Parts: sequence; C-alpha cells; structure tokens
Amino acid sequence: MTSKKDIKKDPVYRNRWFERIIAILALLNLCLVVFDMTYIHLRDLYLQVLPSLTQVYDPIEDIQPHPETQNYLNKVTELETQVLQTGLSSPPVESLLEELRLLSSRMIEDNPFDAVNKSGTLAKIKHEIRLRTNEQFAREAFTKFWSQAYLSQQNWQSEINFFNSKIRPLIQSNYYRDIGRFGNFVNHFWLIDLPFVIIFALDFLARTFYISRRNPNLNWLEAMLRRWYDIFLLLPFWRWLRIIPVTIRLYQADLLNLEPLRSQLNHDFAVSFAEEITEMVGIQLIDQMQDTIRQGELARWLFHPETRKPYVQVNERNEVKFIATRLVNIGIYDVLPQVQPNLEALIHHTIASTFKDSPAYQQIQNIPGLNHLPNQLTEKLARNLSQSAYKNLTKALSDPVAAELTSRLMTNFRDVLEMELQKKHNTQEFQSLLIDMLEEIKINYVKGIADSGVEKILDEANQIHKILYK
Repeated sequence: MTSKKDIKKDPVYRNRWFERIIAILALLNLCLVVFDMTYIHLRDLYLQVLPSLTQVYDPIEDIQPHPETQNYLNKVTELETQVLQTGLSSPPVESLLEELRLLSSRMIEDNPFDAVNKSGTLAKIKHEIRLRTNEQFAREAFTKFWSQAYLSQQNWQSEINFFNSKIRPLIQSNYYRDIGRFGNFVNHFWLIDLPFVIIFALDFLARTFYISRRNPNLNWLEAMLRRWYDIFLLLPFWRWLRIIPVTIRLYQADLLNLEPLRSQLNHDFAVSFAEEITEMVGIQLIDQMQDTIRQGELARWLFHPETRKPYVQVNERNEVKFIATRLVNIGIYDVLPQVQPNLEALIHHTIASTFKDSPAYQQIQNIPGLNHLPNQLTEKLARNLSQSAYKNLTKALSDPVAAELTSRLMTNFRDVLEMELQKKHNTQEFQSLLIDMLEEIKINYVKGIADSGVEKILDEANQIHKILYK
C-alpha cells in the first residue's frame, strides 16, 4: 500500500496552495455529482422545502411539467376562478366539474406517473381521495368529489383547501423527461461538469508530462498509470468513483487526515494476509511431505542413494558427517567426564544388584570382618569399568584400527537396518506413523496460528518502527 510519505512527496506540484485549490475544486465537483445523482430521488422534498431550487435545476435534468397532470391542475385552478365569479351552482362550474371527473378517470386509467417511476404517488392520491369521500374505489371517489352536491354539502372552501394542500402537491410532483437516442433520460449535467473535467484533464496532462520528464524510462502510458486514480475525474460515466481521487487529493493537500485509517487498513491487511500465507505455506509444506511419504519417495531416497539428484557441496565437505563426528567428539571428550560420577553410580548399582542375587555374596556378608569387602570391591569395580570404558572410547577415536573397526560396525549395522526397514510391513508401518505425525503437526500448527495469531508480531513490528522513526 502506498505510504503517506510516498504520496505527499509527489514533485509534480510543489505549490501546496495550488494543490489545495485543485483538491477543493475536485471536492466541489464531487458534491455536484452527488447532488445530481440524488436530485431525482429528493426532488419531492425540494419541491416542498426549496421550490426555487427545482425551478433552477429542473432544466438541467430536462424535467418538464407533465402535460396531462398539468392540464388537470390548470382545470382545478380554472374551477376555482369560475366559482368565485359565478358561484358553485352555475352551469359553467358544472361543465368544469364534469370535465374534471373525466380527467380523473383518465388519470387513473392511463397512470401518467408510471413513466418516471412515480406510481406510488398516484396510489397515494387515490388513497387520500378515498379517505376523504369514504368511497371504496378511487374512480367513484373522484366522481363524488367533483360533484356540485358533494362540494355544496361538505363546504366548497374546505374541500378545495384539502385538494390544494393534500392532492395538488402530489400531482404537481409528476413530470415528464425526454428520452435520448440510447433510451436513457436526457441529462444536461455534462454542461456543468465539463469545465471541471477540462481543468482536471489539463492538470492530469501536466502531471503526466512532468513524471515522464523525471523518469525517461517511462512512456506516457506508464506515466499516466502513476496517477491512475485521477482518470476517474475525467470519465463521463461512473462519476461516483470520483470519490477515490478526491479523497487522495485531499489527503495529499493536508486537508484530510487519513493516517489513522491508512494505518488500520495496513494492519488489518497485514494480519489477514500474513495469517493466510503462513497457514498456506505450512500446510502445503506438510502436505508435500505426506505425499512424498505416501508415494514411497522418502524410502527410495533413503535406501537407494543412486536415485538421488546430485547434491552440491559447499566448502568441499559433508556437513552431515562432519556434524555427526563433531557431536561424538563433544559427547566423549566434554560430556562424559562431567557425567562420569553418574555413570559410576549406575554401574555400581548394577553390579551390587547382581552380587545380591549371588549365594557367595550372601555368605561373605555373614563372615565377620569381611562384610564390607563386597561393597569396596563393587565400588572399585564400578570405578575401574567406567574409567576403562572412557579410556577405550577416547583411544578408539584416536586409534586408526579401532576407528576402522568402528566404521565397519556402523556400516554393517546400517546395511542390516536398511534391509529390515525395506521389508514391506516395516515400511508401511513407518510411513503410516510419519503421515499421522505430520497430520498432527499440521493441525496443531494451524491451531497455534489461530490461537496466537500474527497480531502480536505486527504490534511488535509497529513498536520497533515507532522507535526507529521517532
């Protein structure tokens, strides 16, 4: 992940104020994009709260009053004027009421709200008019509402006030939009977006040119990819993706602090990635070892050296043989002298146990003056045996003949051991045991990672970084 240090040291523009101006312009453009994307969904709210805003922005979305619903509202306005002039019972008013009944029936049948996905508004209108007239069906409810008898009985002024407050805003929210050649609604937002895109394009080209000049090995395409996120500012579609370059530019200009978020994302990514990689590597290694054992490759490698691949020696010596020899020397020359008292005690105990089972030893124990003799003999014999064994071992290591005999013994022992191990029942048994052991190791390996996790390691690494980069 790109570090803050790498991002902020972009040498294309060192003028911090210029970077901040571009970042603020990008933020303003993003706000306009979000406003345009949500305008249709929030237009009903704007109609109630900021009707002047809809008058300004409706042309951008190519929103026009729907002819059918607008004609309906015009007829209601004409009815109000006619009632004021001639009264509710006059023939012109009855003519207008009859026309409104016809228009209401046609509105229910044609549903002019459906074209802009506002059928829910028509359902709301029908619900309100049914509640007002206590009718079960909307068509009969409108017929009753737009009648002289009902309006006279229920009070004309209260009913027309109800219509203007409850029904008119719902009908007025309907609109018509032209459809372009590609089947989408016409939208002129590109006229607002174009100046921003031109500015961002010039900035992008300037940065690309500077990067290519500083890095002659990069062509223009590679230089552009260094600022790949700025491409979203130039696209006329998927404008919501501009949040990516806007966020990065605000971060670069020190107008937005993303360091805590970046650190947490790095931490979470590292924890997840490290844990999965550790598990996969360990499991794959153990699985390969199990497959090698199942296929008999381990047995062939051990018992048929001629099948092994050539082994590269470093320092012209066999490290395995050297290590084994070194361990033997350390064991005999350094370890045995220190554990010789323990060895003498063991030999003494063994000899004493053997003597105790002897009838002659028991008889000597009963002779006065000789009862301590067996113990003295046992101690001396144990000491002599341990010292003799140690001397013989050290002498054998330095004696060429003894070394040769020892080598023959080990070679013969190895050959016989190989012959026994190559027997089918022994090979199968050892293979099964090794596979089971590796399976247990694999399970406990994954369990250990799950229990302890890698967060502790990452926390320690973070502490070290804090100490180093204070």
